[in-house]
Amino acid sequence: MPQASQLHFLHNFVLHHPALFHKKLWVDPPIFDDILDQIINHPIFQNQSNNKQSPISIQLAVFLFHAGHYGNACTPEDVTQWAGVSIRTVVNFTHHVMAALLDQHDKFIFLPHAHSEEIHQACAFTESWTAHAWRKGTFSADGSTINLYVWLGMFGDSFYDWKSQFSLNCQVGLIL
Repeated sequence: MPQASQLHFLHNFVLHHPALFHKKLWVDPPIFDDILDQIINHPIFQNQSNNKQSPISIQLAVFLFHAGHYGNACTPEDVTQWAGVSIRTVVNFTHHVMAALLDQHDKFIFLPHAHSEEIHQACAFTESWTAHAWRKGTFSADGSTINLYVWLGMFGDSFYDWKSQFSLNCQVGLIL
């Protein structure tokens, strides 16, 4: 299968068509730059080999393209056609960026102590807007969708959402 990298278009998209940049990588250019700044010094991008790694910005772009697609466009083979790199390279880029992002977890995810003022305020807010039984529920997210890879054979139409996709709704909550 012939491959021709489309990565060189991203720079033009940043300057002239930010919506196309977002369509390909699912983040706006300033967010891309922020993510890049957070992971650029991670040791996974360093090596002692004579063969240099690809630029971290390219690895991040390939990762975001891969992560932002699902169904027929999410396979490494499809990413190789877009990025013009090998399947193994797509897998390596994905592993590198995921390792760097996961190491940032504690920097960006913070759960206050169960008896902190923030938790008491969150519980009071939850109780004031919902049923009394939910007063201990905080940090809930409602309405996120998880896209399904294929149409389900049984009751498949009931999973068709308002975005014209087959998906499941998700509600996650932390009960203290």
